Amino acid sequence: MSSQQTTQPPCPINLDNSPLVDAYCKKTAGSIVLAKRARKIFPTGITHDARYIEPHGIYVTHADGSHKWDVDGNKYVDYPGGHGALLLGHNPPAVLEAVQTQLGKGMHYGASHELELEWGERVQQLIPCAESIRFNNSGTEATMLAMRLARANTGREKILRFQGHFHGWHDYVSGGFLNHYDGTAPRGVPASTAQTILHTPPNDLAAAAAILRGSNDIAAMILEPTGSTWGQVPIQPAFLQGLRELATETGTLLIFDEVICGFRCSPGGAQQAYGITPDMATLGKIIAGGMPGAAVVGRRDILAGMDFRQAAQDGAEKIFHMGTFNATPPTCAAGIAALDIVRDTDVCQQAIDYGDALINGLNEMFTAEGVVWIAYGTFGGFHVFLNPQQITTNRAEIEAGVHSYATLKAPNDPALAMKVRLGVLLHGVDIQGWPGSPVSTAHTPEDREQTIDAFRQTIGLLREEKALA
Repeated sequence: MSSQQTTQPPCPINLDNSPLVDAYCKKTAGSIVLAKRARKIFPTGITHDARYIEPHGIYVTHADGSHKWDVDGNKYVDYPGGHGALLLGHNPPAVLEAVQTQLGKGMHYGASHELELEWGERVQQLIPCAESIRFNNSGTEATMLAMRLARANTGREKILRFQGHFHGWHDYVSGGFLNHYDGTAPRGVPASTAQTILHTPPNDLAAAAAILRGSNDIAAMILEPTGSTWGQVPIQPAFLQGLRELATETGTLLIFDEVICGFRCSPGGAQQAYGITPDMATLGKIIAGGMPGAAVVGRRDILAGMDFRQAAQDGAEKIFHMGTFNATPPTCAAGIAALDIVRDTDVCQQAIDYGDALINGLNEMFTAEGVVWIAYGTFGGFHVFLNPQQITTNRAEIEAGVHSYATLKAPNDPALAMKVRLGVLLHGVDIQGWPGSPVSTAHTPEDREQTIDAFRQTIGLLREEKALA
């Protein structure tokens, strides 16, 4: 193998001469070994972009409840929680038992089975728009299928999306999340594909109305109903109601991407919490109880585009959809067990209450420490606005939609943002990188206090190395 193939490119973030980073590396020596090995196998040594950490991430051996442990024996309060899939924490007994029981009966039948009916019936019981359901394996697949169904149902080609909202990584939605807000094609995406997607700012109803009323070729609009990246840029209920009315007026389908917020805002997702029913919704993460699984749900006449008998009766081409691992028995078993808990208990409210208490505690500490960071969030998650522009604001203003996506997603100093994540890891807490995370019902008051203290200790370390005023 040539040196060109084995030599790794330099780190794109300058983390040199940082005692914080040095302390993290010392604590995670075993992960360093595995990270070096991984870089010989995977691009950047990772299998998911959200796991990108410089100089390396942690390698986990096991997890339980609200915690996970790495190869060096370090214990962490775990907030990423299966990238938001684990509302109930790691290894909830009812879900674990359901999966283990099913594994003894078979992993994959290559045929229909009663568990998929029971799983679908649970979804119909909970989600207001779920007249009909099609299971698949990921949120990306779900949004891709929802867009195809919308085009087929309306006979129109274009999709309206909102800047900064996340809908997976397929060609139609790769632009407009982190970049390419102007509609230009990201690297590797055909320009002709990008031209079928229209982009508009969130929370600007007039802009959306002008686009929808100015075109007769928009099949659907899609958005995260709680806001970009499950609420990093909060969406206002009046905006959602306005979109619902515009959709009805213009014959455009309204799609709620509830892959993250579904079964988290309430048992019936954001659509139940807000009392606004979309034409379709995409679901993932919590729906499968920690197993791989997702779904498109919506009006029966829309999903009938995949129905063999309906297509034959209508003389229409059936919409093709397959998937080797759609609704496998272990996934269905996990989904049924998890959704039963969502339906029968107050787990959604438990997560919301924990998140609120954590946010309030973080903000009290930020004020005491004299930093301009602001914690905020709704529906069982928290975000920390590092405030790179040093604006004067607060949680209430952010959640009320006072600030645009351009402000709330203004680029942080990449070294500072990475050091924040490394700092809290150093003190036994794992979060997502922006920074923030969803929470689970397994998190405890002790976890909350440790999280607040981890941020406090990180602020101190950043000040010691002059990375923070």
